[in-house]
Amino acid sequence: MERNRPVLPLAGFTCGRRHQRITGLNLESLNLTGSISPHVGNLSFLRVLNLQNNSFSHEIPPEIGRLHRLQDLLLNNNSLGGEIPSNLSACSQLLQIDLGHNSLVGRIPEELGTLSKLRILVIRYNNLSGSVPYSLRNLSTLEVLSASSNYLTGSITDIFSQLKKLTEIQFADNSLSGMIPSSIFNLSSLIRFSLQLNEIQGTFPSDLGIFSPSLQYFDIASNQFSGTIPVSISNASSLGHLGMQGNSLHGKVPSLANLHKLERFSLTSNNLGSGGLNDLSFICDLTRATNLKHLGINMNNFGGVLPECTANLSSSLARFYVSDNKLVGRLPNGIGNLVKLESLFLSMNQFSGEIPPALGKLQNLYQLDLAINSLSGEIPSSFGNLSRLTKLYLDDNNLQGNIPLSLADCHNLEILSVPRNNLSGIISSKIIGLSSSYIFLDLSRNRFTGPFPQEVGKLINLEYLDISENMFSGEIPSGLGSCIKVEKLHMQGNFFQETIPLSLASLRAKGVFTNATATSVRGNGNLCGGLLEFHLPKCKFKQPKKGGLSLTLKFIISIGCALLGGTFAFTFLYHCCVRRDIKDDSSSGSEKFIRLSYQSLLKATDGFSSSNLIGAGSFGSVYRGSLDQGETTIAVKVLNLVHPGASKSFKAECEALKNIRHRNLVKLPQLVRQMKARGV
Repeated sequence: MERNRPVLPLAGFTCGRRHQRITGLNLESLNLTGSISPHVGNLSFLRVLNLQNNSFSHEIPPEIGRLHRLQDLLLNNNSLGGEIPSNLSACSQLLQIDLGHNSLVGRIPEELGTLSKLRILVIRYNNLSGSVPYSLRNLSTLEVLSASSNYLTGSITDIFSQLKKLTEIQFADNSLSGMIPSSIFNLSSLIRFSLQLNEIQGTFPSDLGIFSPSLQYFDIASNQFSGTIPVSISNASSLGHLGMQGNSLHGKVPSLANLHKLERFSLTSNNLGSGGLNDLSFICDLTRATNLKHLGINMNNFGGVLPECTANLSSSLARFYVSDNKLVGRLPNGIGNLVKLESLFLSMNQFSGEIPPALGKLQNLYQLDLAINSLSGEIPSSFGNLSRLTKLYLDDNNLQGNIPLSLADCHNLEILSVPRNNLSGIISSKIIGLSSSYIFLDLSRNRFTGPFPQEVGKLINLEYLDISENMFSGEIPSGLGSCIKVEKLHMQGNFFQETIPLSLASLRAKGVFTNATATSVRGNGNLCGGLLEFHLPKCKFKQPKKGGLSLTLKFIISIGCALLGGTFAFTFLYHCCVRRDIKDDSSSGSEKFIRLSYQSLLKATDGFSSSNLIGAGSFGSVYRGSLDQGETTIAVKVLNLVHPGASKSFKAECEALKNIRHRNLVKLPQLVRQMKARGV
């Protein structure tokens, strides 16, 4: 054996040149599992321990605290639990600690404040709690402090006055509260500042050093900041991300003319603007941001018009949110130049005039929301060019005409919502039979006419259908029986007639008809059948003619049977109660009736329970009832006067019962007339 032959290191191990001791352990992204061996603490010459991007679990071994030469500790992206070992402070040479994306618990150790050489401390995406240690103010060489997505509480203590080298501060998605330390605003070396999703309060001084040319990322979204946006924001010429949404900022948006590198800008959900004409003048400043991809100014108090310079915004703009403001006037035709737009939300304003046909040039558009404005005219046929469109909202406008046939080319459309307009005409089967993509279809409160297309049966993914308050006629399409995913179905206020299709019976097991409250078919005067909960009259089914008895004779026999069946229960009443009255009647020469109220009939029939139902006809049902604690049995016929012809039938039956004499029939004991109910 050659004694002087050098030892070849294993893959992932780095050895020193002089002493052949292990100085580096690099085992990242090898799908390693189990726990980190405590024997790693015996590698006394180790400078780099890199185990990131594996599946190590259990606790971080405290033996790592014996590695006094350790400079880089990289354990991020594992499944490590337990607390951060406080004796890491013994690793006095540490330059970098990255424990992010694990399941660590407990507090941030105060002892970490003794690591005077530490440059990077990353503990984001864990389950750490407690406050930010005040001892971290001693880390004068610290450049990156990242503690986002934990459960940190309390206020951010003023630890930043001595941390002059900080380039990144990340405390997003915690439960931090209180005022923000003013010393943060003077850190002119900051590149990234992230405090979103906390409960931090306060206002901004007008001149902030933090808004320097080095700042690239600034996000304070979803906090409780108030006051105005500082004018010094224009100094941040390298800013690419500016997130201020979800606060209570007010006033005018300052000049943004120097923010040429801005890619994402959101002011959503504040109180910005005054409702004045020039509130959106800053939009023209943003035309210089040639890489702008996201612009959100919705849910504010911006007034005036959407300026024509909107057409000159970045050709890379993909998301433009303007909803819920006080904007007026016409939509700029130049919006059609923003050909990369994927989402355009202009709803809940006061826009008027016609929808610009140029919107049809936005062929990358997925979502278009123009609802709740005062737009008029017709839906542009150019919308048929929006082949990627999945959601189209045109609710609550003054749109006229029909839905253009060209919309049938939007094969990916999942939501079509056009309620409360003045749309009219016959709905084309091409629109309804578009594809199986429809999930939500709302055509309600318009003036559509004609039959509703049978092609609705192709919408096998449909969950919501509202065609109420129109003038649809004919039969309800049997194709609805194929829409087994429907959860809400509204068809009331139309002119549908005939029966509810038998095909809808297939929906009772798992569709909308398992719950009648999710379905409305009222206001269709000629509709019959369906669930009892629909309160529709029973249908008259025409049987095929087979010869034999004539139709007239059948009708007479049917009437006779109905009368006999309806009065059979009176026999008992006659023998038990009425005979005494007959005797009195003959002596007085006048007829007396049993004194009954609607409430007593309701009680006698258990609320007209189906268990007391004797029989049902075209215009009503006969129920058995008990009076005087069961001593008297009566029969009650309830007529449904909503059904055409019921009133005439009511009069005819009363006349018949008045004049007919038969040993199996008794006199009419009582007539009760009640709103929405008549009975004999």
